[in-house]
Formats: sequence, structure tokens, C-alpha cells
Amino acid sequence: MPAISLYRYQKRWLADRSRFKIGMFARQTGKTFTTTLELVDDCYEVEAAGGRTRWVILSRGERQAKEAIEEGVKKHCKAYSLGVQTIEGEFRSESGERYSMLDVVLPGGSRITALPANPDTARGFSANVFLDEFAFHADSRKIWTALFPVISNGWKLRVTSTPNGKGNKFYELMTDAKLAEVWSRHQVDIYQAVADGLPRNIDEMKLALNDDDAWSQEFELKWLDEASAWLSWDLIDGVEHDGAGRPEAYTGGPCYVGVDIAARNDLFVIWVIELVGDVYWTREVIVRRRIKFAEQDALLDDVFARYCVLRCCMDQTGMGEKPVEDAKARHGSMRVEGVLFTAPAKLSMATRGKESFEDRKIRIPLGDREMRSDLHKLQKISGPTGAPRFVADSDAAGHADRAWACFLALTAADVATPPPAGDTVEADEDTYRSERAARSKSSRRR
Repeated sequence: MPAISLYRYQKRWLADRSRFKIGMFARQTGKTFTTTLELVDDCYEVEAAGGRTRWVILSRGERQAKEAIEEGVKKHCKAYSLGVQTIEGEFRSESGERYSMLDVVLPGGSRITALPANPDTARGFSANVFLDEFAFHADSRKIWTALFPVISNGWKLRVTSTPNGKGNKFYELMTDAKLAEVWSRHQVDIYQAVADGLPRNIDEMKLALNDDDAWSQEFELKWLDEASAWLSWDLIDGVEHDGAGRPEAYTGGPCYVGVDIAARNDLFVIWVIELVGDVYWTREVIVRRRIKFAEQDALLDDVFARYCVLRCCMDQTGMGEKPVEDAKARHGSMRVEGVLFTAPAKLSMATRGKESFEDRKIRIPLGDREMRSDLHKLQKISGPTGAPRFVADSDAAGHADRAWACFLALTAADVATPPPAGDTVEADEDTYRSERAARSKSSRRR
């Protein structure tokens, strides 16, 4: 029995040695595993002939790059009984940016290097290249522009991904008719994968997922139309970062909080952002369903206790009246502001939020699929009178509740929004400074 068992669609991908090869695969069908096998196999063949070669894996983030090495390259090298050396290093770009880098060195000197993808790392090597989950790379077109001269001297190029809307380079490579002469294209949806031997219960999976759009894109490989999406996949991809969404990364700077209120079917969401330089870093996103108002109050109080909050904007619409009133009593009307979700207010918040995504002035957690879905499902449509309205389908991931909590946090950070009558921004900053001094003093005591 072979050390590595492959399904028929994986064997077809592995056997295709075209110089330019692209594959669109359903989720969790082994596209990264199979492609890293090809990389190791290629290195083995070159070294057996007395040469050596180089491959670079560009993944959507540092975590994914590490997984490609640990769960792919190193396992395949072990199957080949190859003694390899793993080197953790740092890549410094021409602009001075630093990125974590993993190198696997084979016995004959061939190397397989994994890095997070961006235009700087794309132009940093002369090597064969594997673009892993390319549809999800931020700046996919800029990466492509930087990369192609690097591989022009006969190097091979491998590209794999699931779909991620139509606004990225992967969509163009998979669909442009004139590229069919150059690119060898592979497409494996969940039905083909199962027919080729992948053990999955399709009906059970689809029922459990309970999201037609997600099933169409992730498993049936459909290109979803983004015409009415307020935040496109490209905008969402462009602000994702490994370091976002981690409370332990909080630097002690000024924070702003958005709270979307819910007590029944929708989600209760607290979104915390910290201003670092001119960028708002998401430090924490708290999501709960069907919790009591007392629990919501306790969660918000804990956020105020752990972060130096300058301002908090809360959904005051309907059932939000009392939570806002109580939060003001506990934390002060200078720092807590209620927002009524009128049509003009929603347009203002959504516009402010979209501008932050477009200008990349916010960072959100990388690879949180429920968050991505919730942000993307918000749509702007025209009402009967022509006035704009914002709508979102409700599903297991939410009702765009995270999107509104994010927009509320950014609204809280907008100094152009005046505080409630009688309050001043200076008073807010005095409160922040005194709290920060108290926290620093307490920290020194510990």
C-alpha cells in the first residue's frame, strides 16, 4: 500500500505537469495537500538527476503558510524518507517590512519556502511558485503584477483556491477564454470529489450548513454576484490580518466600542477597536445569541474594565433604549452614546464603515468565515421611493449584526460626531488618561 493515498481527482492534478496550472477545488478536498506533494515530488526528481530547485509557497497569512509546511511539505518528505532541515527565518522586503518565513531544505539543497502573500514577498524570489487560496489574497492583482516577472525565466506556477466572488485575479484566470490556450485548468466541486472517492455525505453536509450561498460558493464552486454587496470580498480580504481579534495584543491605547443589541433571534455583538497610528485594530469581537440583558450589561462592563474606552456607540433602536440608558448611568453619558437606526443614520454609519475598509484603516481577524459572511451579506438597495435601504438575509451566521457593531465602533471613533449635549471630547480624553494612569500604576504593583 502506498505511503500516500490519493483520490482520482488528486491523481489527475498531480499528473499534470503543465508549466501554468490552476485548480478550483471545493473546500476541504485536499488541494493544498496535493499541491505540496507535487512540490516535494518535483524536488525529489530534480535532485535524483543531480540538480536542485526552489519552490515558494505564498499563502493568505502566516498561519496558513506554516500549515502548508507542517501538514503538507514535511509529511510528504517523511513519506519519501527524506531527511530535511526546517529553518524559521525572517524575510525583509525592499520597503523594510518584515515577514515570518519557513524554509524546508532537502538533502540535495533544494528548498521549499512558505511566506504570507503580498506584493513585497511576491517579488522577493526567483523560483517556482505556488499561490495557495489565491482568491483570498489581499491585493491579488498587485501580487500578480509583482510575481509574473519573477517566474518568467522558465519557472512553474501553481494556483489553487475556492471561489471568492468575481472581483479578484483568480476569477479572471479561471474564466477568461483567451487564457485557455496557456493555462491548464482543473475544477473539482464536491459532487466530482465524492464521485472520485472522497468520503463525504453531501446531503448531510448541505443540511447542516444551512446556507445556500455558502454551499454554492464553497462546495459547488459558483461565482456569487457581488453587485449589491456593500462590502465586497476584495474589501474584506484587504483588511484581514493575523494579528487582529486578539485581546492579548492590546497596547493600552484609546479604544472605541460598537454594540449591536439583540435579545431574541439576532446576535448580540460587541466590537472593540484600538487606534494604533492611523489604523483601527480590532482587538475583540464578542458574539452571543439569546442572552439576558443582565449578561449583556456584564459583558460590556468587562470591556470597559479591560480597555481604555473613549467612546461607545450602542444601538438604541427599540429594545435598545433601556440598555443604553443603563450603560450611560454606569459609564457616563460622555462615553456612551445611543444611536437610533433611522435610514439616514444607517447610511451615515455604513458609508463611514465602507470608507474605512476602502482606505484600509481597519484590521479585522483573518479567516473568520462567519464574520466574513456577516460583513458581506449587507446589501444596499433602493426602496419604493428611491431612497437607499440596507438589508441583509438572516442565517446561522447572523443578520449583518457584526457589520453594524463594526460600523458603530468606527462611528464612535469619528471625532466629527459630536458627543451628547453638555459633554466635551476633552472630558472624554481626561477620563481616558486618568484610567490609563490607574491601569499603569496597578500593573507596576503586580
